[in-house]
Amino acid sequence: MKCCVIGLGRFGYSVATKLAEQGADVLAVDSNESIINSIKDLVTQAVCLRVADEEALKHIGVEEVETVVVGIGENFAQSILITALLKQRLNVPNVIVRSISAIHRDILVLVGADHVILPEQEMGIRLADQISLTHSNFVRITDHFSVSYYQVPERFVNRTVRDLDFERYSISLIGKKVGEDVVAIAPDARIEADDVLIFAGPNKQLEKLEQL
Repeated sequence: MKCCVIGLGRFGYSVATKLAEQGADVLAVDSNESIINSIKDLVTQAVCLRVADEEALKHIGVEEVETVVVGIGENFAQSILITALLKQRLNVPNVIVRSISAIHRDILVLVGADHVILPEQEMGIRLADQISLTHSNFVRITDHFSVSYYQVPERFVNRTVRDLDFERYSISLIGKKVGEDVVAIAPDARIEADDVLIFAGPNKQLEKLEQL
């Protein structure tokens, strides 16, 4: 997977380095030479240039990249200009842009951004989830539907998935966590004491797991 991250502030720097850690081919771009020097050994390629320069972006091959993340947020006008350039002139298939406000987001969508994120707002939602959903590790999918990691209680141990019949509670057992992977569990499989089960369903139903 080839990605480009334009704008290496705290947000863009984190995205670029994490993508590289996960095995992506990452091109990092910023106009600040000291930032480029600090990240060059952590990504595939790091280039210092004027980030809104169409010819410069063509020269480094941005047109050949599958996904571009525009990490510039504070410079409202520049992020809009770069987004329009990437979509309308360079025809990048997938452009993801950081936004700092709802108005900024709406304009970015109008000029062609494929996905717009508001990091501060999304972090606030995660924090609210951690506070309000205290009993399980919830990953929210929509406002009312989540995936939950659940350490099994003793009363589940040695019982089969079929016996426990989680579907009657309007939740679905996706599988169990094994290391960093998730593996399916057959209906006749017995639950073991150290299993971490993964469920999906409405938030209210997932919260009731603690009472089962």
